[in-house]
Amino acid sequence: MPELPEVETTVRGLERILLGRRLVRVEPRRGDMRRAFPEDLGQRLTGAVVTGLGRRAKYGLVDTDRGDTLVFHLGMSGRWRIDPAELDTHDHLLIETEDGHRLALNDPRRFGSVDLLPTNAVAEWPAFAAMGPEPFDLTGEDLHARLRGRQAAIKLLLLDQRIVAGLGNIYVCEALHRAGISPNRAGGRVSLERIRRLVPAIHAVLEEAIEAGGSTLRDYAQPDGQLGYFSKSFAVYDREGESCRCGGTVKRFAQGGRSTWHCSRCQR
Repeated sequence: MPELPEVETTVRGLERILLGRRLVRVEPRRGDMRRAFPEDLGQRLTGAVVTGLGRRAKYGLVDTDRGDTLVFHLGMSGRWRIDPAELDTHDHLLIETEDGHRLALNDPRRFGSVDLLPTNAVAEWPAFAAMGPEPFDLTGEDLHARLRGRQAAIKLLLLDQRIVAGLGNIYVCEALHRAGISPNRAGGRVSLERIRRLVPAIHAVLEEAIEAGGSTLRDYAQPDGQLGYFSKSFAVYDREGESCRCGGTVKRFAQGGRSTWHCSRCQR
């Protein structure tokens, strides 16, 4: 957390402030987050014009006219703040634009990261080169082929960024529930017919979450301060002991070091 919908929502919020604007101040307010800030970050970005924004998996991308791309990850508790009235101790990177806007990257737990890459080498960055396709680029046939022969549980395989890039715990739990697939079932034993149901469920869950501004559970907020409301639509996630729409009961168990929520009555 934040997951793909939260990052996509963040990028769209930043786009309204940054696209086409010149950066007049770029200042790290500490030496590092999860890892050190690039030493020449301020020098390379100050005076640059933002030419595009995008997302890869759970990373946000900010392109400039100098052929550089700022790559950020929000970690567990990160968010961007637009025009904060005051800066606080957890605002670790400050960006100001020519028209007077101020952006602060806030991350109390400091699990996020900031990197600066040549734009033409972004796809070859090791973190990206090892990733699978984006969820929205998947078809049922693609995912079925990627899962073929795999004995690990499908829930864990969907969280493997080498298989699908960007899926996280919340939305995998919800998509598997919509598709009626047990999170414990071996990925390679899920039929093509069922995978063809799962992929549209993944797309729908992500699209609905993006439309709702993501899911606010603890720290996450959109850059304008608005909360994400998809959490009000959870069917199973964080609903242990509550009733499923099928009449069963939502259960939680540990899986791969994380909690999994599901309904054993309608997920097989």
